[in-house]
Amino acid sequence: MPECIHGLEIPLCDICYPKAPPEKPVAARRVVVPRAARVSGVTTSRRSIDPAQQRVYHVTHIRNLELVLESGLLSASATPTVDVSSPLTRELRYTAEVVPTRSVANHVPFYLTPTATLWTDLLSGAHDETRWSAAARAAASVDFVVLVTTVAALGPDAVVADGDAAASLTRFATGDEIARALTRLHDSDRWEGAEVLAFDSVPFDAIQLIGVANDRVRDRVRALTGTKVAVYPPWFLPTE
Repeated sequence: MPECIHGLEIPLCDICYPKAPPEKPVAARRVVVPRAARVSGVTTSRRSIDPAQQRVYHVTHIRNLELVLESGLLSASATPTVDVSSPLTRELRYTAEVVPTRSVANHVPFYLTPTATLWTDLLSGAHDETRWSAAARAAASVDFVVLVTTVAALGPDAVVADGDAAASLTRFATGDEIARALTRLHDSDRWEGAEVLAFDSVPFDAIQLIGVANDRVRDRVRALTGTKVAVYPPWFLPTE
């Protein structure tokens, strides 16, 4: 597919190909939603979310990328060079179980959107000391990279969490439940807070794209790997 100057597929770049302004609103007709399409007050999607097509996003410090490339894996057990999580966050993820004997910390976390709640919180300064480390607060947005793949590429043991994976009320979906869970999340206000967890590790070969903030970081990353690298500043700007 053709790419823009930022390295993104043309439909994905809002800079080179901005979305058209919305048309003037017209009087809306009342639509009756079938009872079967209503779940807990949320209208379900007419189209099921395909895990093979649904992109997921893993955020890491660029200095951690070098470690990932040396091992060829995104590993849940690896000690990051730059750890953005606080000790409390680490403890909570170690003690929260996805299934018996498997904690959240045994998984590599991904977001369902580049505007995920935790990512935008980190971009906004990582002020919550209970969640973020001093290294997170000292980092600039250009110090991070976004690794992009799909839910299906995370393997058969992938898990969808409908919120912060370490929170006590978060529910998990596995196997055949994943497509239905993604569809429910897509039609709710929990999409940006959800996580997708890959058990143990993800081969770096599964990463399809690396998003970076500027040309300087792109050149640095391209010197490390042949994986496609795209400059996409909107992913690295705080949202209001």
